[in-house]
Amino acid sequence: MLVNMNDILLPAKERGYGVGFFNAVNVEMARAIIETAEEMNAPVMVGTAEILLPAMSLERVAEYLIPMAKKAKVPVCIHYDHGLTFEKCMEALKLGFTSVMYDCSTASYEENTEKVAEMVKICHAMGVTVEGELGHVGDNSGAGKLENPSDYFTNPDTAADFVRKTCVDSLAVAVGNAHGDYAFPPKLDFDRISTISEKTGLPLVLHGGSGLSDDDFKIAVERGICKVNIFTDIDKAGKRGIEKGLAAGVKTMMGLIPYEIEAMKEVVREKISLFGSVDKA
Repeated sequence: MLVNMNDILLPAKERGYGVGFFNAVNVEMARAIIETAEEMNAPVMVGTAEILLPAMSLERVAEYLIPMAKKAKVPVCIHYDHGLTFEKCMEALKLGFTSVMYDCSTASYEENTEKVAEMVKICHAMGVTVEGELGHVGDNSGAGKLENPSDYFTNPDTAADFVRKTCVDSLAVAVGNAHGDYAFPPKLDFDRISTISEKTGLPLVLHGGSGLSDDDFKIAVERGICKVNIFTDIDKAGKRGIEKGLAAGVKTMMGLIPYEIEAMKEVVREKISLFGSVDKA
């Protein structure tokens, strides 16, 4: 069933488990995620991010994800992640996404607050939920790499003020996490997660989930993380599945699809179990 983020994350916060958000830039990814969630009777969030649109346009993603969510036997939220522009967030709304992240985290605090508050008013009028980000989650490589990540960690008091002024439904936090592959094991500030959770009362979001240890995930969820973003792990798994099929002598794209989906399903199963959302649908 197609739902918004609150339908999934508020029960997760109340009952102390986490929910995976998985980007799905093709139908095979979407099948792996939603079919596994159904098999495990788990709520799930699926979608795409603005940075991934070169792989598959927002319109094309909506064409397969929204009907699949509506037919699913478990709650599925279709979420537009890291929306960097007002225009693209509006496009996601028009296409039927039930949740958006308006990422203004690189702007000044005042601009971030003003822009996100405006987005919340529009989205809430349409029954759509909004995720904001405070602090800044960088990348492990490329232009988004932060020289001193701790300079951009989320301040708990500022987070409480941001939530009060914007009325966001969830908050992405910077606590030592980063997007992409980690060159070295990250050190998350778990105490900061606890404090932000206490001061805001909101479901918190951990971006850059691929590459964290099982213990990192478990402790983060215990401390207040309710949504964990995963893409790199599932993306790499799909590639491994195709390589396995090629090594087995498969000669066609159609023949490779089952290998690709099963490899990605393994990752989704692992994450759903780790986050504690099995049988929470």
